[in-house]
Amino acid sequence: MQNDERLIATGFREEDEQADVSLRPRTLTEYFGQEKLKKSLSVYMQAAIARHEPLDHLLLYGPPGLGKTTLAGIIAAEMGHNIRITSGPAIERAGDLASILTNLSAGDVLFIDEIHRLSHTVEEVLYPAMEDFALDIMIGKGPSARSIRLDLPKFTLIGATTRAGMLTSPLRDRFGINFRLELYTPEELSVIVLRSAKILKVPCDTEGTLEIARRSRGTPRIANRLVRRVRDFAEVEGGGKITLDVARRALQMLEVDELGLDHTDRTLLRTMIEKFGGGPVGLDTLAASTGEDATTIEDVYEPYFLQLGFIMRTPRGRVAAPAAYEHLGLTPPAPKADENQMRMEL
Repeated sequence: MQNDERLIATGFREEDEQADVSLRPRTLTEYFGQEKLKKSLSVYMQAAIARHEPLDHLLLYGPPGLGKTTLAGIIAAEMGHNIRITSGPAIERAGDLASILTNLSAGDVLFIDEIHRLSHTVEEVLYPAMEDFALDIMIGKGPSARSIRLDLPKFTLIGATTRAGMLTSPLRDRFGINFRLELYTPEELSVIVLRSAKILKVPCDTEGTLEIARRSRGTPRIANRLVRRVRDFAEVEGGGKITLDVARRALQMLEVDELGLDHTDRTLLRTMIEKFGGGPVGLDTLAASTGEDATTIEDVYEPYFLQLGFIMRTPRGRVAAPAAYEHLGLTPPAPKADENQMRMEL
């Protein structure tokens, strides 16, 4: 299974890069959904602008594809400053971070994606930069070594992560504002789908947009990706308009079912049910049986399965829930009698 090629994978793909330029909202008004977050963020930004201060450091966390990078760009634009975008894995040494920080201007936004993957050494450099807007640098070696402090312009750090639990406590505590981005409802996604369809200049009716939204796994990134593929189908075989029928036929061709599961998802569920009797089955055993990486199963597939109530995590392994059987058109097994109850009956 090649997760990178999956149409409904939440990770960023090369084809998203050019599309995101046109489909990404540029203002907080255009950014749809996450209403509680937007309301609070608007207040914080207005207060910071009135005080002529940079916005407090901000942590955005939640599943991939919900718009954390987009939101960071909007914050920079609304505050009237530039944004510098990088990622945790890209900052390998403390010197890399120092170079980025010293090239910022007052009020600029530094966005670090996957911030949980920063090394401990880099984190140590980041602490005084966040708290005191200063860099502590060692000059020389041995007994003659000395430390000097370089002042930095006041900036806003926006960190994004899909795994907030992996952040160290000292780093997490230095963010003054914390927001969790939630998965979107089909109704919210249908508004995003309709907006994207207008930008792509393809007619789309209400039922067609809602059908795409239902199969987008609550994620705008997937919704925009599906819109582009359904548009291709509509232009070639659907008369140029995305209707309910066109959307269903296109998504059927793409093997994305009514819950947003693709062939790979269904194969994983069938393996649990047909090869291991529904479980419990260990993560490593499941990975070896499907040819998929154990970390990928845990981080990419399982969260959505758990959200749908298709699997359960137990101390002995993963167990397929009755809902998974029903979705695949299989008969759930009869519930096993409790061992203690069996002893009493004997």
